[in-house]
Amino acid sequence: MDTSARAQNSDPLSISTIGEDLTITGNATSTGELHLDGRIHGDVHCVALVLGENAQLEGNVVAEDVMIRGRLIGSVRALRVMLQSQAHVEGNLFHKSLSIEQGTHFEGESRPSEDPLSASPEVPTIEPQLNQNGRLDDGNQRGSLKGFIRSLPESPSA
Repeated sequence: MDTSARAQNSDPLSISTIGEDLTITGNATSTGELHLDGRIHGDVHCVALVLGENAQLEGNVVAEDVMIRGRLIGSVRALRVMLQSQAHVEGNLFHKSLSIEQGTHFEGESRPSEDPLSASPEVPTIEPQLNQNGRLDDGNQRGSLKGFIRSLPESPSA
């Protein structure tokens, strides 16, 4: 994944490969390019990430370039994101440019940004509030909220 900025630099990026037989539990950081063909349960921070077809990543990614062919569950912050046809992505993408091939499975939000690598907070989360009875409070007087899902009224039988 050679970019014009790196092509101008005389120092080539080192490439690290995590093979199909390797599972890493914890965060991975590289000052170069990372080719993932195995599994990582943790966050990845590198210059460029290539997620292979059989790779699985459960964690967040921060990189300049991200190419995904495998399975990613987590958010991505990158200048350039490419989701190839074999990709399965569940999470939010913060990017300057995004390309998605036909056949890609993507569940989440795409958020264009001029500076996607910044550590600005993501979409704010809503924490459930307990009322004085120790029940979840949904803001109405009935207090009928179970988790975050409200029950729909039953329709009359035909």
